[in-house]
Amino acid sequence: MKIAIVGAGAMGCLYGAKLSKVKSNQVFFLDVWQEHIDAINKNGLIMEENGSIRKYRRLIATNNSDSVGPVDLAIIFVKSTLTYEAIEKNKSIFGIDTTAITLQNGLGNIEIISNAIGSKNVIAGTTAHGATMICPGKIRHAGAGKTIIGELTGEITDRIKNIESIFNEADIETTVSDNVVGLVWDKLLINVGINALTGITRVENGRLLDYPEIEQLLELAVSEAMKVAESKSIKLSFTDPVEHTKDVCKATAANKSSMLQDVIKGNKTEIEMINGAIVKEGKSFGIDTPVNLVLTNIIKFIQRDELPKGKS
Repeated sequence: MKIAIVGAGAMGCLYGAKLSKVKSNQVFFLDVWQEHIDAINKNGLIMEENGSIRKYRRLIATNNSDSVGPVDLAIIFVKSTLTYEAIEKNKSIFGIDTTAITLQNGLGNIEIISNAIGSKNVIAGTTAHGATMICPGKIRHAGAGKTIIGELTGEITDRIKNIESIFNEADIETTVSDNVVGLVWDKLLINVGINALTGITRVENGRLLDYPEIEQLLELAVSEAMKVAESKSIKLSFTDPVEHTKDVCKATAANKSSMLQDVIKGNKTEIEMINGAIVKEGKSFGIDTPVNLVLTNIIKFIQRDELPKGKS
């Protein structure tokens, strides 16, 4: 299978590297970071995993999608704020029969990709893997987890079963769901409770539960998001998303969320696609989301270009 990874950050590199182990796969990385591209093409992708280091050489990295051409599968791993730009810049990889899968955080990615290439060409999913970029051409696999994918219609098609098989063959543990939109919201609620608060407090996930005043904000933010999901008739997988979010905090206690990493680096965050999305969706249903509004606005203030950037 000819596969393009759109966005060769830590997660994109993780999936691309594993998929490249399957001899029948041809994997391309599409990214704008030239130093990273050059390092991969020169030395292969280096990955730290379970205390060992492995090089993946059956990969081609480029910033020129025209040199790749149409692919069978495009996996979108750019940050949600860059989805539209990434799809437009790399349109040459999307052929009539190309399937695009988004495993990104937040809301809106499915709609952006569907508007560009047609909803019938789009599938979605979630992943519990964790990965960190160490330096150009090198990542760390920070934690393994399950990948769940599905058709937007909920159908169990030959296409989705084929992609499931390809992922599993590459040692990416994957299952198919008939409620992938609900799964996207499951992950959204976790991010709503964790990401902004870690970005504001500058603490790891687990430490959010060490402070009662912060834990209460987590509970309120997730509860607001639950009300919005209910109004949209979203079928969530967990009867108590607040407790589930706390369980995730405990399970990933030492992890720095992606939003905290962005805040530390002075990068633009995905706040508009996470807590900001809850505020936007809430307004359309007449639901007040004051905690998510406050969290959104504080992160937006922190990421202003004119402010001095802090350190971890």
